[in-house]
Amino acid sequence: MNWKKIGILIADIVLGVYLVLAITAFNRPDEQDAVCREVKINITDGAGNGFLNTNEVKRQLQHAKVYPLGDRMSDVCTRQIEETLLKSPLVEEVECYKTQTGRVYINLKQRIAVMRIMANNGESYYIDNQGAFIPSKNNSTDLVVATGDIKHKYAQTTLKQFGLLLFDDPFWRSQIEQLNVLPDGSIEMIPRVGDHIVYLGQPTHLNEKLVRLEKFYRYGLSKAGWNKYSYINIEFSNQIICKKRRGS
Repeated sequence: MNWKKIGILIADIVLGVYLVLAITAFNRPDEQDAVCREVKINITDGAGNGFLNTNEVKRQLQHAKVYPLGDRMSDVCTRQIEETLLKSPLVEEVECYKTQTGRVYINLKQRIAVMRIMANNGESYYIDNQGAFIPSKNNSTDLVVATGDIKHKYAQTTLKQFGLLLFDDPFWRSQIEQLNVLPDGSIEMIPRVGDHIVYLGQPTHLNEKLVRLEKFYRYGLSKAGWNKYSYINIEFSNQIICKKRRGS
């Protein structure tokens, strides 16, 4: 007798029996008929930094008729859910998976806008932290608004970087209300506090200029008065040129 062949034959039989039992176990009628009883939606940076919330995600899925709650788990297509959400310009990444306990998890990373653009040519949109455009339709935010002579490339490079600088600094995020881009590419700032305009000049060395301006605000205007000057020029290094308001 060839014991080696007999051993292989026995191993094949055992493996075959195991596969039959495994397939039978994973296809029990009660599991095939299980329905989705909960949908868990998690949005990265969802607490006030973006436009999306769980209700909006749910609405998008319902509109596309792929919201899985109540559907049979075997009919839930996680890839279709991902593709549906990725069609939104507000979504950067999405991952969807389901569990044997009847739950569907959706982990979503949304695009974070850092500035709103309202150009002279009539275009209105947001720039996100990657330099991508986000439509402004039905969106509202207290972000800095940039107006003036703004081309797409300028928005995606210069204004994106400036927006990130303002967005990451609590002081400037609350202080600056509007930027105005002049035809030569230089920038004026309009603050929320104080009736004056700040001229930055060309958008270079912005961090250095803002540090200088913050010191002037804290140790100069806070004592002299926020409305004493109508125009503040911080274009040049190591100096601040101010134009007094009439009658002050």
